[in-house]
Order: sequence, then C-alpha cells, then structure tokens
Amino acid sequence: MKKKQEKERMIAIERYLKKEEPGTIAKSMGHSRQWVYKWIRRYEGRDDEQDWCVDRSSSPQSRPGETTGDIVEAVKLVRLSLYNKGVFCGAQAIAWELEELGVRPLPSIRTINRILSREELTHRRTGRYQPKGKIYPKLVGERVNEVHQMDYVGPCYLKGPTRFYSLNCVDLATGRCAVHPVLNKAGQSTVDAIWSIWLRLGIPENQQVDNEAVFYGSRRYPRGMGTVIRLCLLSGVEPWFIPMAEPWRNGVVEKFNDHFRSRFLDRIPMNAEEDLLRESLTFEQKHNSRYRYTKLQGRTPQSALEQSRCKIRFPESPNAPAYPLPKPRSGRYHLVRFIRSDCLLDIFGERFLLPPETAYEYVVSTVHVERQKLTVGINGVTVDEFDYQMG
Repeated sequence: MKKKQEKERMIAIERYLKKEEPGTIAKSMGHSRQWVYKWIRRYEGRDDEQDWCVDRSSSPQSRPGETTGDIVEAVKLVRLSLYNKGVFCGAQAIAWELEELGVRPLPSIRTINRILSREELTHRRTGRYQPKGKIYPKLVGERVNEVHQMDYVGPCYLKGPTRFYSLNCVDLATGRCAVHPVLNKAGQSTVDAIWSIWLRLGIPENQQVDNEAVFYGSRRYPRGMGTVIRLCLLSGVEPWFIPMAEPWRNGVVEKFNDHFRSRFLDRIPMNAEEDLLRESLTFEQKHNSRYRYTKLQGRTPQSALEQSRCKIRFPESPNAPAYPLPKPRSGRYHLVRFIRSDCLLDIFGERFLLPPETAYEYVVSTVHVERQKLTVGINGVTVDEFDYQMG
C-alpha cells in the first residue's frame, strides 16, 4: 500500500515537471489541489533524491510540556535513594529532596507520580519500618491530654456529591478520639473544628500534627504563625510538627484514620451534611465507650479516663474565637527535623545553617515567641541558637 502511494506521488510530480497544471493533475488523480501542492513543496525542498515521497511522522518535532530525560533520571535516582534508606519515598518526599538538590525546573507532584507509574516504581517497602539507630525525640503522652495527635482525612465524598474533610484527634494516654467533619479546611472552619474537639476531649498540653500548610500557615511567611499555631499558643498549648515526609511519626492518629475509613466511611450510608455530623458524633461515642485497647489492658478509652481521675481543662467558652486570630505574645512551638549532610534546618521554608555535629541527626527546633529566639537541640542539649524576630 505504501509503495503504491509513493508511486502515485512520483507520477504527480512527473506531470507537474512537464508543465501540467496542478488543478488538472488533482482532478484526474482523484485528489485535492492541496494534496498536489503538498508533494510539490516536499519535492522542491528535498534533501535526498529518494526520500521526499516517503510518509513522515505527524507528531510535533518539539514538545514544550514534555518532561526532560534529566528530570526523569533525577526522580528515579532520588526515589531509589530514599527507598534504600528505608524512609518515606512517595511523590511529596521526592519533590522535597529534588528541591533540596536544586533541580530546575522542579516537577509537580502529579508529574512525579506519572514518572513513578511509568517506570514501575510504585511498589512499597515490604515489612515493618526498621529504625536506623537514630534517637527520635518522641512525645510519649503518659498522662491524660498530655499529647494529642491530630490529622486531616480527605477529601471524602457524600452522595450528591458533597466533598468534605474530617479532622481526627486522638489522646495518646487513653485512646479517646474526636472526629469533626468540615466542608473546607481554611480559616474559621479549622478553628471551629479544633475548638469542638477540645470541648469534648479537653485541651491538651501538646498538640502534634504533620506539616500540612493548614497547620502552620504559609512557606511565604514562615514566621507569621498560622491559624493553628496561634490558636494553640493563645490556649496554652504547645504545637509539635513531625519531620517532613515521615507520616509514621504521627502513627497513632494515622492508624486511627485507617480504622475511621474502614469502620465509618466505608460502612455508614450518608447523603447530606446533617447525616455526616450526626453519624460522625455517633461513631466517636461508640469508639470511646466500646472499643477496647490492648495497651489499656482491655479497657475502653472512656473507662481509662474514668480510672485516671485526672482533671481536664476545657475551653472557657462554647464558642470558638473568631478568625483571624491575633498574634500571641508568648508560648513556644516545636519542629522535629532530620538534618542531612548539608546541615540545613528547614523552618517552614526558611533555612538555617547548623553545626556539623547535627548532620544525620534528629533535632528539636523550638521557637520561643516571647524571647523571639530559635533554639536547636539534640537529646535535650542545645547546640545552636538564632535571633528569630516574629515581626
């Protein structure tokens, strides 16, 4: 078929070279004038006597949006490096590592996921996570409300469809949970959700969260103290941020989230926001009064609370404070970070150079609001201090 087409094109050009009109050639051969002119241009612009009549690829010669081979190789190498270290190696962790390495242009999370899928690099580490011998500054939470772990689940969807998120919180000492659904995570919605949780669980001493922007604010204004930091400090709570790309450090609430998905989201039919609010509270109450934990010697979270006889501090008002919240004048918040070979500490996008002995160690960086200082410690020993003007 291709040979026949090529011969037909050669005949058309032969007739053209004999001064025959393109329109006549087209009509007699059953083609359009554009077809004749196309092969005339191809013939006159030929570089090779034989190849001008051969079909060429119709795909564009340049692809501005295509990911370059260098970026693909960088993603593969970083993913392999993270995997071999036994740490979290998903698209977000790879993006952070590429940013640290100065790779430009920095690929999006979606692009990294596509590369991982195409290169068949989506398999997970088998077996349980094995610690690498580094001492991690873990918050234990032995007393009631000493430590709460908090995390957002979502987006989730009701029939309709209605998109929502669920702010889930667990008290480490008793296993008591609180879940609060919201339609969005910004501003007043998050303040209302945390306040509602504190009204039921009580106010914690320490609130541990991951590095989602809704919890800390903005990388553009790293010292601005986001809504959650402000709410905590104004309420006498110390926020703790786990290391980036290490979600297992918030393991208690992460495990609860799996329980929440399997026992609630996948089982309870809900069609409207009213159903969601009602059923979320019902699930919370059933968990706290019926679910039995091995770590509590078979007791329920509610019975563990009752036997502790601890005094709980609750919010003074049933109404959450109004957004935007004022900047606190005192208090402190903490970021746990793993320091790599460059000895750079990342505080919500702002970087500080640390002493060489911090390389490959977990450090606790603490912002002292009243003193406007940033201290960095390893195993309870301060290794560096910086002025930290809050503005």
